[in-house]
Amino acid sequence: MARRTCFGIIVGNRRFFPDQLAREGRKTITRLLKKLGYACVVLNERESKFGAIETWEDAKKCAALFKSKRDRIDGVIVTLPNFGDERAVADSLKIAGLNVPVLVHAWGDAPGQMGIEHRRDAFCGKMSVCNNLVQCGIPFSLTSLHTMDPLTPAFEENVHWFAGVCRVVNALRKCRVGALGARPAAFNTVRFSEKLLEESGITVQPLDLSEAFGRVAALSDTSAAVKRRVQKIQAYTSTAGVPAEALVKMAKLGIVIDQWMKEAELDVTAVQCWTSMQEYLGVAPCTVMSMLSDSLRSSACEVDVCGAVAMHALVLASGQPSFLLDWNNSYGDEQDKCVCFHCSNLPKSCFTDMKMDYQEIIAGSVGKENTYGTVVGRIKPGPMTYARVSTFDTEGIIGAYVGEGAFTEDEMDTFGGYGVAEIPNLQGLLRHVCEGGFEHHVAMNHSECARVVYEAFDKYLDWDVYWHQG
Repeated sequence: MARRTCFGIIVGNRRFFPDQLAREGRKTITRLLKKLGYACVVLNERESKFGAIETWEDAKKCAALFKSKRDRIDGVIVTLPNFGDERAVADSLKIAGLNVPVLVHAWGDAPGQMGIEHRRDAFCGKMSVCNNLVQCGIPFSLTSLHTMDPLTPAFEENVHWFAGVCRVVNALRKCRVGALGARPAAFNTVRFSEKLLEESGITVQPLDLSEAFGRVAALSDTSAAVKRRVQKIQAYTSTAGVPAEALVKMAKLGIVIDQWMKEAELDVTAVQCWTSMQEYLGVAPCTVMSMLSDSLRSSACEVDVCGAVAMHALVLASGQPSFLLDWNNSYGDEQDKCVCFHCSNLPKSCFTDMKMDYQEIIAGSVGKENTYGTVVGRIKPGPMTYARVSTFDTEGIIGAYVGEGAFTEDEMDTFGGYGVAEIPNLQGLLRHVCEGGFEHHVAMNHSECARVVYEAFDKYLDWDVYWHQG
């Protein structure tokens, strides 16, 4: 069972303003978070006045509480029921040193309640809090509106969005990517800098193909574990026409990758899927990778480590499986549509229907009998988010882009895993991809989570990210 997202809560207060608003605000926010399924860490009313933050002493108490719950807190929500004391808010975060995302929220005033007993002035106080956070070098996020009533669906959506930002940031800062094999020699495009990724907390753990093949060879074809894995593959997709020998090889490879991921505590993988795999093992790893991605353990082809990172970010943001595709073909004269394709290892949940087949592109060079294992079909229509992460070594930066579009129901006659994508101002996006030196690979996901991914990449990971909005 996944652990609930936990927020540290800072309730701002200021003695010149009605402090009963702080008391009511604390109760409202904590009750709301509980209703939405989140845990929270907040001072109680015995530790400070109304459990709010107003003084240096309050700030020290709050920071000590947050430090004691460091392993639980995924993000901090600062809520201002009145103007709030900007110094105390900033001091609490500075002393705690949690290095997690921070959301700043302010309550709004009502025109009929602007007397001294009811006015909040949080509209103004929010600017002072943000000013102090900037001075302290503490990055923060803002609600979609400057002031918001917490008891509205719009604010609930903001909380869920912020929870997604926290998931992406915190998980990527400790992400472990397994690189199985060397990249195909022809693919300079998927070169990357381990050192730049490590600066953001992303570790790459390599495993040579020869070692993986050795582990596969050590497994008995007739073992109970291999038989169970074959059955699992057959339950996952249609294997009609696929030789039994190929299914056994896939099962053994799947067992080896699972064991490796467990031993190395890997979150995602990037696999050298051709042509050594076909020439020396005699199978395509695509179904194995598809099953990994479908279980939210993204697996990218062609040792595209940065592609796997982008896939993982989309999974963290949306909770849905991701897949890696090529920006592959134009779609007639439609300037905002293109064909996205791979040969393929896409997760089952992204298809309208699917089956196992052989890899048509390389079958002629390595033999059809050595290429069984791809999963082919049409990508189901619906909204999607796309993202790409790349390392730019000469500039010493990590770059990215993200945006949203949709897969359509447009017809086409092809093979592999494919879909027609429609993206507003696609030509502008393609120009950015080409001029920016990005790869032809792109991670996609059946969701609408570009705002989450952008905020995480830009605000907290400090990557050079472009949000394409048409």
